Amino acid sequence: MHFLDQAKIFIRSGAGGPGAVSFRREKYVEYGGPDGGNGGKGGDIVFEAVSGLNTLIDFRYAQHFKAKRGGHGMGRDRTGAGADDLVIKVPLGTQVISDEDGETVLADLTEVGQRVTMLEGGMGGRGNASYKTSTNRAPRQHQPGEPAQEMYVWLRLKLLADAGLVGLPNAGKSTFINQVSNAQAKVGDYAFTTLVPKLGVVRHKSREFVLADIPGLIEGAADGAGIGDRFLGHIERCRVLIHLIDVGGIDPVEAMRIVEEELEAYGGGLEDKPRLVALNKIDLSGADLAADYAEELLEAGADQVFPISGATGEGIEALLDAVLSYLPAKTVTEHPDGEVEDADEEQPWSPL
Repeated sequence: MHFLDQAKIFIRSGAGGPGAVSFRREKYVEYGGPDGGNGGKGGDIVFEAVSGLNTLIDFRYAQHFKAKRGGHGMGRDRTGAGADDLVIKVPLGTQVISDEDGETVLADLTEVGQRVTMLEGGMGGRGNASYKTSTNRAPRQHQPGEPAQEMYVWLRLKLLADAGLVGLPNAGKSTFINQVSNAQAKVGDYAFTTLVPKLGVVRHKSREFVLADIPGLIEGAADGAGIGDRFLGHIERCRVLIHLIDVGGIDPVEAMRIVEEELEAYGGGLEDKPRLVALNKIDLSGADLAADYAEELLEAGADQVFPISGATGEGIEALLDAVLSYLPAKTVTEHPDGEVEDADEEQPWSPL
């Protein structure tokens, strides 16, 4: 399945049905009076978050969504049928963004089953029976029904994950996520092997959590270089970040500085999230060199440094133990309806 994290669509609610102009016709009743019914209500446009989806690719092929209009009013005081709402199903973590400025968030769907009515259908028009008065016994007025509402919106997907992987290109993130989860990320000995974000479910010590892997970051990512700003949006909802550094790449302290500056420049709370620094590929460098680099990173401001090997699995258990310490009692996969249970009380799940 192809990954797509943003799409522009057109939505239009249903117009209200027109009211009817009708008069009672019955044998031996000369003046039956008005009996035109009201029109039916048009359908609403509703967005619903569902599980089992992690891409907006369907909206590349279906971009126009129009609810049906309400039914016409009819004689014998019959009200027109109301139209069904048009429900647009989107993945968890989808934001509905205004097309006018491309920034205003109209809805943020973070719980399974959450529904947001984006456009309301028009109310049905009044039939002539509702205009009858003591002085106007045979009205011919009626209303056409309220018009439909329409607009363009952007759908932007920000993946729901408990932990996120960040690092420079070719830091070994794909190898790591394949080692610890059920993901099947492409691995290659070149930069930007990963082109789209990926999710994997990690099972560790009778717990499980969702790990997000985003493409490697480069300088200027927060400003859009390498569309890094879109990638960083996918880890906004993570509770903890794992910063992978290639022990055989550029100076580890410099690698940490580049990524830290991009997280801070992007904002969105990323600069305040706890980060675990992992020195990767120690199977190629040796334990002594890894220990020296770990000391330098700690002196440069890293809170915790874990020498690991994504290829062999060495040191990964300690890293995953540390990740679990930052996660709630119930994670996204362990309690997919969106509630988090604490030891003392139940609280609603929050992505932040």
